[in-house]
Amino acid sequence: MRRREPWRAQRFYRDPANGKVMGVCAGIADYFGWNVTWVRVIAIVALLWLNVVTLIAYVALGMLWPVKPERPYDWDTGEEYWQSVRRSATGTFREVRQRFRELDQRLQRLEGYVTSRHHDLDRKFRELES
Repeated sequence: MRRREPWRAQRFYRDPANGKVMGVCAGIADYFGWNVTWVRVIAIVALLWLNVVTLIAYVALGMLWPVKPERPYDWDTGEEYWQSVRRSATGTFREVRQRFRELDQRLQRLEGYVTSRHHDLDRKFRELES
């Protein structure tokens, strides 16, 4: 299985299976990792407050956004499909923290080499070769 890059693009999908009307609120909740009920409450408040604008935006998103695929595994690439689409905040922070640890270890090794006697000795050998 390929390692996933943390900067890989995420996509919005409608989720009609878990949605009520067109699956837009369920798709937004799935993308951000929020509770669907809160997204629906926000959508209703926006509908009451902004009326036509919210309704047009909801219908447009419902018609333009692609539907969430049925199978959760992408057989072509050999990786789990939803790992490239949906990310939880804890998973994202975990990956960023791991990446910083790796970079810190590389920097420590580099600093250790540059400040060691081996660095000066290697530099002198390179000067002798040229």
